[in-house]
Amino acid sequence: MAFQICINLLVAFMWMFLGETYSIAGFVTGYIVGIALLFLLRRFLKGPFYLRRLYKIIVLLLIFIKELILSNFAITKLVYARRLDINPGIFTLETELDSDWEITLLTTLITLTPGTVTVAVSPDKKQLYIHAMDIVDMKEAVHSIKDSFEKHIKEVTR
Repeated sequence: MAFQICINLLVAFMWMFLGETYSIAGFVTGYIVGIALLFLLRRFLKGPFYLRRLYKIIVLLLIFIKELILSNFAITKLVYARRLDINPGIFTLETELDSDWEITLLTTLITLTPGTVTVAVSPDKKQLYIHAMDIVDMKEAVHSIKDSFEKHIKEVTR
């Protein structure tokens, strides 16, 4: 992916300098030409086309923002309720992620979402212990995290 980005930037700069248009518009035009060239020559390059991974990163970011907004509303609703009716608890999430980077990203996304905190990671790195401020159904909470964050992290990194 990094090699493809470097090639694309090189094509963009060459386009800008050879066309003697030292502007943002010239660079953007060259960058688009570079994307087209890389797409046409993708079978000669190692790895998948880099815009596919970039698209998946953007999707993961949008899912995190959606979860962040929804959990903020849920926590605000709990805080301003007349009677504090919450069910805090700690549950275990069996993860399918392998690398330290993937696990760190998952635990960070969980912790940054209001109402949940990753408490610990098991020594074999297959279980995460998560504290939730209001948990009604543990299986639903596990299913929600697996379907949103873990699934998209696997798409980005693999």
